[in-house]
Amino acid sequence: MKKISKEYEIGDKAIDGLIGELAGRSCSAETEHVLREILTTAVKLGRESNDRGDLKLVNNTLKELRYSFKIFSPYRDVKKVIIFGSARSGKRSAEYKMAEEFTRKLTAKGYMIVTGGGPGIMEAGNKGAESGKEFALNIRLPFEQKPNPYIDEKDKIINFKYFFTRKLIFVKETDATALFPGGFGTHDEGFEMLTLIQTGKSRPRPVVLMEPKGSAYWEAWRRYVVDHLLKNGFIKKEDLKLFSIVKSVDEAIRCIEDFYRVYHSIRYVSGLTIMRLNRDISGKTLALINKKFKDILINGDIRRSPPTDKEIQEREHISLPRIAMNFNMRDYGRLCEMIDVINRDRS
Repeated sequence: MKKISKEYEIGDKAIDGLIGELAGRSCSAETEHVLREILTTAVKLGRESNDRGDLKLVNNTLKELRYSFKIFSPYRDVKKVIIFGSARSGKRSAEYKMAEEFTRKLTAKGYMIVTGGGPGIMEAGNKGAESGKEFALNIRLPFEQKPNPYIDEKDKIINFKYFFTRKLIFVKETDATALFPGGFGTHDEGFEMLTLIQTGKSRPRPVVLMEPKGSAYWEAWRRYVVDHLLKNGFIKKEDLKLFSIVKSVDEAIRCIEDFYRVYHSIRYVSGLTIMRLNRDISGKTLALINKKFKDILINGDIRRSPPTDKEIQEREHISLPRIAMNFNMRDYGRLCEMIDVINRDRS
């Protein structure tokens, strides 16, 4: 069993013993030390805070996360796309029809979709999805946003009290993001998604900004980003590669499928960046990315690699080929560019 550092102990032998016993009886040996730290933190909260509001916040947060993990865990091997957009889009609007078509075609290809569970674009997303291939993460608001009527399986509806836990699950449990025209909430979710990718707090993923033909909604947004963020040096030009603006459903689906054509997933292990691939890449492509992306390495080169001990221990995609690098953990826009080059490998 992993030794718990003093930092995660109460310092009272009797209480630490009870925590250890409870953790040992409640989970597997592989996760026992983590549960022990969680229980220790809960006890410290009880000892250190007399604020009932603080404790309720932590309690509600933990309960929302636990329930969300329970709902999503059977489907972790299925690619999922999160849909964002206005709750005020009408059923006859072009973006509503586009979202409905998008989820119909996505779920026909085996994807699952996740929406915010409300009206407008969220409703269109659930309406278009095949039965059983959708989730709805509803938020409880003072004016009571009720789940839309197109969610077939009620056990896939999760009602959140807090935006921050809901947004965490949006990101953690999905593999791609689709943004339709919307208001403050859509921009908040879109900018947060881009920020998380830009800073490495989220795995690289395709982000598609979808607008119907004849609309310039996202094109106008991009001009603002270029004119005010890029030109003032607040972002790098490579950050513009973190998203794609598309005018059709088929183009959006192609962007998502192309992103995972060769690239599979990423893992950071002891300062090493491991990129798992759906198939091996050619020596020519390996030489190309070494030449083109040398600037994002701290040292060394990009090389083929076996699974790390950590990946083997946690049984993470052991059969997949890999490449490894000493990535600088800073230029994530460039990293996404490299994924694009890898996905163009035709070996």
